[in-house]
Amino acid sequence: MNIQIFGKKKCFETQKAERYFKERRIKFQAIDVAKYGMSKGEFENVARVVGLQNMIDKTSPLYLEKNLDKIKGAGMIQEILLDYPKLIKTPIVRNGKQATLGYAPEVWSTWE
Repeated sequence: MNIQIFGKKKCFETQKAERYFKERRIKFQAIDVAKYGMSKGEFENVARVVGLQNMIDKTSPLYLEKNLDKIKGAGMIQEILLDYPKLIKTPIVRNGKQATLGYAPEVWSTWE
């Protein structure tokens, strides 16, 4: 397994995901998405699996500031999310081409 957790430091769901893998002694790579963002390739792979609309954090103050509630074009939404990674919902947990959004231990247990 090659687990990557894209999360935010103060995100409770991200902390729960990291704890899940630590308790099972599964090595993972933690990436602060707010600080480092995601590469375009990583972003597109995750969006293909979980859906672009699902990746938007609608509770973020930037959501209305960047008018994401009014933008319908996938290309424009992707560009905004790549430019403002704080708008990406976390945690995103990747295992190769598989990915989950949010705390999903029922899916992660099938990866073991």
